[in-house]
Amino acid sequence: MSFVEYGDTIKDGDTAIVFLGHESMFPVKVQHGSVTQTKYGVIRHSTDLIGKKYGSKVTCSKGGWVFILHPTPELWTMNLPHRTQILYSTDISIITMMLELKPGSIVCESGTGSGSLSHALIRTVAPTGHLYTVEFHQQRAEKAREEFREHRVEHLVTVTNQDVCKNGFGVSNIADAVFLDIPSPWEAIGHAKSALKAEGGRICSFSPCIEQVQRTCLAMEESGFTEINTLEILLRVYNVRTVSLQIPDLGKAAEDNSSPGFDSSSPSHQGSSCANLQQGTVQFKSGVPLREVVGHTGYLTFATKS
Repeated sequence: MSFVEYGDTIKDGDTAIVFLGHESMFPVKVQHGSVTQTKYGVIRHSTDLIGKKYGSKVTCSKGGWVFILHPTPELWTMNLPHRTQILYSTDISIITMMLELKPGSIVCESGTGSGSLSHALIRTVAPTGHLYTVEFHQQRAEKAREEFREHRVEHLVTVTNQDVCKNGFGVSNIADAVFLDIPSPWEAIGHAKSALKAEGGRICSFSPCIEQVQRTCLAMEESGFTEINTLEILLRVYNVRTVSLQIPDLGKAAEDNSSPGFDSSSPSHQGSSCANLQQGTVQFKSGVPLREVVGHTGYLTFATKS
Protein backbone atom coordinates (compact mmCIF):
# COMPACT_ATOMS: atom_id res chain seq x y z
CA MET A 1 0.00 0.00 0.00
CA SER A 2 1.26 3.47 -0.91
CA PHE A 3 -0.51 6.79 -1.23
CA VAL A 4 1.00 7.23 -4.71
CA GLU A 5 0.82 3.63 -5.98
CA TYR A 6 -2.27 1.45 -5.97
CA GLY A 7 -2.14 -2.05 -4.49
CA ASP A 8 -4.89 -4.63 -5.03
CA THR A 9 -4.52 -6.58 -1.79
CA ILE A 10 -4.73 -5.46 1.84
CA LYS A 11 -1.48 -6.31 3.66
CA ASP A 12 -0.29 -6.27 7.26
CA GLY A 13 0.86 -2.73 8.12
CA ASP A 14 -1.32 -0.99 5.53
CA THR A 15 -3.40 2.08 6.26
CA ALA A 16 -6.94 1.44 5.00
CA ILE A 17 -10.16 3.47 5.03
CA VAL A 18 -13.21 1.83 6.64
CA PHE A 19 -16.23 3.20 4.74
CA LEU A 20 -19.56 3.04 6.58
CA GLY A 21 -21.25 5.72 4.46
CA HIS A 22 -20.57 9.04 2.71
CA GLU A 23 -20.71 10.86 6.05
CA SER A 24 -19.03 8.12 8.10
CA MET A 25 -15.57 6.69 7.48
CA PHE A 26 -12.28 6.44 9.35
CA PRO A 27 -8.70 5.22 8.82
CA VAL A 28 -7.35 2.05 10.41
CA LYS A 29 -3.84 0.58 10.52
CA VAL A 30 -4.10 -3.06 9.53
CA GLN A 31 -2.27 -5.30 11.99
CA HIS A 32 -2.29 -9.07 12.36
CA GLY A 33 -4.32 -10.07 15.43
CA SER A 34 -5.96 -6.66 15.88
CA VAL A 35 -9.68 -5.86 15.84
CA THR A 36 -11.63 -2.69 15.00
CA GLN A 37 -14.97 -1.83 16.59
CA THR A 38 -17.73 -0.30 14.43
CA LYS A 39 -21.43 0.32 14.98
CA TYR A 40 -22.05 -2.77 12.84
CA GLY A 41 -19.80 -4.98 14.97
CA VAL A 42 -16.19 -6.10 15.11
CA ILE A 43 -13.77 -6.28 12.17
CA ARG A 44 -11.01 -8.84 12.72
CA HIS A 45 -7.92 -7.79 10.79
CA SER A 46 -6.42 -11.26 10.38
CA THR A 47 -9.52 -12.88 8.87
CA ASP A 48 -11.58 -9.96 7.54
CA LEU A 49 -8.91 -7.67 6.07
CA ILE A 50 -5.49 -9.18 5.39
CA GLY A 51 -5.42 -10.87 2.01
CA LYS A 52 -8.72 -9.33 0.84
CA LYS A 53 -8.89 -6.94 -2.11
CA TYR A 54 -9.31 -3.22 -1.60
CA GLY A 55 -12.93 -2.27 -2.25
CA SER A 56 -14.19 -5.50 -0.66
CA LYS A 57 -17.46 -5.61 1.24
CA VAL A 58 -16.69 -6.89 4.75
CA THR A 59 -19.40 -8.29 7.02
CA CYS A 60 -19.01 -7.31 10.68
CA SER A 61 -19.83 -9.45 13.73
CA LYS A 62 -23.35 -7.97 14.15
CA GLY A 63 -24.28 -8.72 10.56
CA GLY A 64 -23.77 -5.22 9.18
CA TRP A 65 -21.20 -4.53 6.50
CA VAL A 66 -18.59 -1.93 5.48
CA PHE A 67 -16.31 -1.33 2.51
CA ILE A 68 -12.52 -1.25 2.86
CA LEU A 69 -11.02 1.43 0.59
CA HIS A 70 -7.49 2.07 -0.64
CA PRO A 71 -6.21 5.37 0.82
CA THR A 72 -5.86 8.44 -1.39
CA PRO A 73 -4.89 12.02 -0.52
CA GLU A 74 -8.56 13.01 -0.89
CA LEU A 75 -9.75 10.32 1.54
CA TRP A 76 -6.89 11.11 3.92
CA THR A 77 -7.92 14.79 3.99
CA MET A 78 -11.40 13.72 5.12
CA ASN A 79 -10.15 11.28 7.78
CA LEU A 80 -6.73 12.34 9.06
CA PRO A 81 -6.07 13.08 12.75
CA HIS A 82 -6.10 16.86 13.14
CA ARG A 83 -2.96 18.29 14.72
CA THR A 84 -3.70 21.72 13.21
CA GLN A 85 -6.37 23.32 11.05
CA ILE A 86 -6.06 21.80 7.57
CA LEU A 87 -6.62 22.65 3.92
CA TYR A 88 -9.42 20.80 2.16
CA SER A 89 -9.77 19.53 -1.41
CA THR A 90 -11.39 22.73 -2.71
CA ASP A 91 -8.33 24.85 -1.92
CA ILE A 92 -5.85 22.04 -2.60
CA SER A 93 -7.08 21.59 -6.17
CA ILE A 94 -6.62 25.26 -7.08
CA ILE A 95 -3.22 25.36 -5.35
CA THR A 96 -1.80 22.45 -7.34
CA MET A 97 -3.11 23.95 -10.59
CA MET A 98 -2.01 27.56 -10.00
CA LEU A 99 1.45 26.45 -8.87
CA GLU A 100 1.70 24.52 -12.18
CA LEU A 101 2.78 21.32 -10.44
CA LYS A 102 3.42 18.09 -12.33
CA PRO A 103 5.41 14.85 -11.97
CA GLY A 104 9.03 15.79 -11.37
CA SER A 105 8.37 19.18 -9.76
CA ILE A 106 10.34 20.30 -6.69
CA VAL A 107 8.12 21.93 -4.04
CA CYS A 108 8.88 23.66 -0.74
CA GLU A 109 6.15 23.85 1.91
CA SER A 110 5.77 25.48 5.31
CA GLY A 111 4.24 24.51 7.63
CA THR A 112 3.57 20.80 7.40
CA GLY A 113 0.78 20.81 9.98
CA SER A 114 -1.44 17.72 9.74
CA GLY A 115 -0.11 16.79 6.30
CA SER A 116 -3.33 17.26 4.31
CA LEU A 117 -1.76 19.34 1.53
CA SER A 118 1.54 17.45 1.83
CA HIS A 119 0.00 14.16 0.70
CA ALA A 120 -1.64 15.83 -2.30
CA LEU A 121 1.63 17.53 -3.29
CA ILE A 122 3.55 14.25 -3.00
CA ARG A 123 1.04 12.44 -5.22
CA THR A 124 1.24 15.26 -7.80
CA VAL A 125 5.06 15.39 -8.08
CA ALA A 126 5.64 11.61 -7.90
CA PRO A 127 7.50 9.55 -9.02
CA THR A 128 10.53 11.76 -9.74
CA GLY A 129 9.74 15.01 -7.89
CA HIS A 130 10.32 15.90 -4.25
CA LEU A 131 8.66 17.82 -1.43
CA TYR A 132 10.71 19.76 1.13
CA THR A 133 8.38 20.53 4.02
CA VAL A 134 9.30 22.61 7.07
CA GLU A 135 7.48 22.42 10.42
CA PHE A 136 8.28 24.69 13.37
CA HIS A 137 6.72 22.40 16.01
CA GLN A 138 9.03 19.45 16.81
CA GLN A 139 6.34 16.91 17.78
CA ARG A 140 4.29 17.69 14.66
CA ALA A 141 7.39 17.28 12.50
CA GLU A 142 8.17 13.89 14.06
CA LYS A 143 4.58 12.74 13.63
CA ALA A 144 4.65 13.82 9.97
CA ARG A 145 7.82 11.77 9.36
CA GLU A 146 6.17 8.76 10.99
CA GLU A 147 3.06 9.06 8.80
CA PHE A 148 5.10 9.44 5.62
CA ARG A 149 6.99 6.22 6.49
CA GLU A 150 3.74 4.35 7.22
CA HIS A 151 2.26 5.58 3.94
CA ARG A 152 5.46 4.60 2.09
CA VAL A 153 6.17 7.97 0.53
CA GLU A 154 9.20 8.91 2.66
CA HIS A 155 11.48 8.74 -0.42
CA LEU A 156 9.51 11.63 -1.94
CA VAL A 157 9.56 14.02 1.02
CA THR A 158 12.08 15.62 3.38
CA VAL A 159 10.73 16.92 6.70
CA THR A 160 12.73 19.62 8.48
CA ASN A 161 12.05 20.94 11.98
CA GLN A 162 13.02 24.62 12.00
CA ASP A 163 11.67 28.17 11.77
CA VAL A 164 11.26 28.97 8.09
CA CYS A 165 11.13 32.72 8.80
CA LYS A 166 14.64 32.58 10.30
CA ASN A 167 16.32 29.60 8.65
CA GLY A 168 14.48 29.14 5.36
CA PHE A 169 13.80 25.81 3.65
CA GLY A 170 17.34 24.40 3.62
CA VAL A 171 17.56 24.43 -0.21
CA SER A 172 18.54 27.08 -2.76
CA ASN A 173 17.59 27.76 -6.39
CA ILE A 174 15.93 24.38 -7.05
CA ALA A 175 12.23 24.70 -6.24
CA ASP A 176 9.59 25.03 -8.93
CA ALA A 177 7.05 26.21 -6.36
CA VAL A 178 6.78 27.36 -2.74
CA PHE A 179 3.72 27.19 -0.50
CA LEU A 180 3.39 29.15 2.76
CA ASP A 181 0.80 28.49 5.46
CA ILE A 182 2.26 30.32 8.46
CA PRO A 183 1.11 33.23 10.69
CA SER A 184 3.54 35.78 9.21
CA PRO A 185 4.28 34.72 5.60
CA TRP A 186 5.78 38.13 4.73
CA GLU A 187 8.78 37.24 6.91
CA ALA A 188 9.49 34.16 4.77
CA ILE A 189 9.20 35.75 1.31
CA GLY A 190 12.96 36.32 1.06
CA HIS A 191 13.71 32.68 1.93
CA ALA A 192 11.06 31.55 -0.55
CA LYS A 193 12.71 33.58 -3.29
CA SER A 194 16.07 31.98 -2.46
CA ALA A 195 14.60 28.48 -2.61
CA LEU A 196 12.94 29.03 -6.00
CA LYS A 197 14.72 28.33 -9.26
CA ALA A 198 16.40 31.20 -11.08
CA GLU A 199 13.37 32.24 -13.11
CA GLY A 200 9.68 31.44 -13.40
CA GLY A 201 9.08 29.78 -10.04
CA ARG A 202 5.64 30.14 -8.47
CA ILE A 203 4.68 30.96 -4.88
CA CYS A 204 1.41 30.66 -2.98
CA SER A 205 0.55 31.99 0.47
CA PHE A 206 -2.54 30.95 2.42
CA SER A 207 -3.83 33.43 5.03
CA PRO A 208 -7.19 33.72 6.81
CA CYS A 209 -6.99 37.51 7.40
CA ILE A 210 -6.90 40.25 4.76
CA GLU A 211 -4.32 42.19 6.83
CA GLN A 212 -1.93 39.25 6.40
CA VAL A 213 -2.59 39.30 2.67
CA GLN A 214 -1.80 43.02 2.41
CA ARG A 215 1.56 42.69 4.16
CA THR A 216 2.43 39.58 2.13
CA CYS A 217 1.64 41.28 -1.17
CA LEU A 218 3.84 44.25 -0.23
CA ALA A 219 6.70 41.89 0.66
CA MET A 220 6.29 40.03 -2.64
CA GLU A 221 6.39 43.28 -4.60
CA GLU A 222 9.49 44.47 -2.75
CA SER A 223 11.20 41.13 -3.50
CA GLY A 224 10.54 41.48 -7.22
CA PHE A 225 7.67 39.02 -7.64
CA THR A 226 5.23 39.68 -10.47
CA GLU A 227 1.70 38.57 -11.41
CA ILE A 228 0.60 39.00 -7.79
CA ASN A 229 -3.06 38.14 -7.32
CA THR A 230 -5.29 37.00 -4.47
CA LEU A 231 -8.40 34.85 -4.70
CA GLU A 232 -10.87 33.16 -2.38
CA ILE A 233 -12.63 29.87 -3.04
CA LEU A 234 -16.19 29.53 -1.72
CA LEU A 235 -17.94 26.18 -2.01
CA ARG A 236 -21.73 26.10 -2.39
CA VAL A 237 -23.38 22.70 -1.94
CA TYR A 238 -26.80 21.82 -3.38
CA ASN A 239 -29.24 19.14 -2.28
CA VAL A 240 -31.24 17.43 -5.03
CA ARG A 241 -34.90 17.25 -3.98
CA THR A 242 -38.27 16.45 -5.49
CA VAL A 243 -40.26 19.69 -5.69
CA SER A 244 -44.03 19.93 -6.21
CA LEU A 245 -45.51 23.01 -7.86
CA GLN A 246 -49.13 23.78 -8.67
CA ILE A 247 -50.03 23.88 -12.35
CA PRO A 248 -50.91 27.51 -13.14
CA ASP A 249 -54.41 28.32 -14.46
CA LEU A 250 -53.74 30.92 -17.13
CA GLY A 251 -57.42 31.20 -18.07
CA LYS A 252 -56.86 30.79 -21.80
CA ALA A 253 -58.81 27.52 -22.07
CA ALA A 254 -61.79 29.00 -20.17
CA GLU A 255 -61.91 32.01 -22.50
CA ASP A 256 -61.83 29.73 -25.53
CA ASN A 257 -64.71 27.63 -24.12
CA SER A 258 -66.95 30.66 -23.67
CA SER A 259 -66.24 32.20 -27.09
CA PRO A 260 -69.00 32.12 -29.79
CA GLY A 261 -68.92 29.13 -32.09
CA PHE A 262 -66.89 26.93 -29.68
CA ASP A 263 -67.67 23.23 -30.28
CA SER A 264 -66.37 21.03 -27.43
CA SER A 265 -66.95 17.92 -29.52
CA SER A 266 -64.56 19.13 -32.20
CA PRO A 267 -61.22 17.24 -32.18
CA SER A 268 -59.40 20.53 -32.50
CA HIS A 269 -60.80 21.72 -29.17
CA GLN A 270 -60.57 18.49 -27.16
CA GLY A 271 -56.90 19.12 -26.20
CA SER A 272 -57.60 22.55 -24.72
CA SER A 273 -60.62 21.17 -22.85
CA CYS A 274 -58.51 18.42 -21.26
CA ALA A 275 -55.80 20.93 -20.27
CA ASN A 276 -58.40 22.99 -18.50
CA LEU A 277 -59.55 19.98 -16.47
CA GLN A 278 -56.05 18.94 -15.37
CA GLN A 279 -55.78 21.18 -12.30
CA GLY A 280 -53.23 19.90 -9.75
CA THR A 281 -49.47 19.74 -9.18
CA VAL A 282 -46.42 18.64 -11.12
CA GLN A 283 -43.26 17.12 -9.59
CA PHE A 284 -39.70 17.58 -10.80
CA LYS A 285 -36.11 17.36 -9.52
CA SER A 286 -34.46 20.59 -8.41
CA GLY A 287 -31.20 21.67 -6.79
CA VAL A 288 -31.76 23.44 -3.48
CA PRO A 289 -28.83 25.18 -1.70
CA LEU A 290 -28.20 24.39 1.95
CA ARG A 291 -29.57 26.86 4.48
CA GLU A 292 -26.18 27.11 6.16
CA VAL A 293 -23.21 27.44 3.81
CA VAL A 294 -19.58 27.28 4.94
CA GLY A 295 -18.15 30.69 4.22
CA HIS A 296 -14.65 32.12 4.31
CA THR A 297 -11.74 29.76 4.99
CA GLY A 298 -8.77 31.76 3.70
CA TYR A 299 -7.20 33.85 0.96
CA LEU A 300 -4.79 32.38 -1.60
CA THR A 301 -2.15 34.78 -2.88
CA PHE A 302 -0.13 33.70 -5.93
CA ALA A 303 2.90 35.29 -7.56
CA THR A 304 5.72 34.52 -10.00
CA LYS A 305 9.45 34.99 -9.54
CA SER A 306 10.60 37.16 -12.41
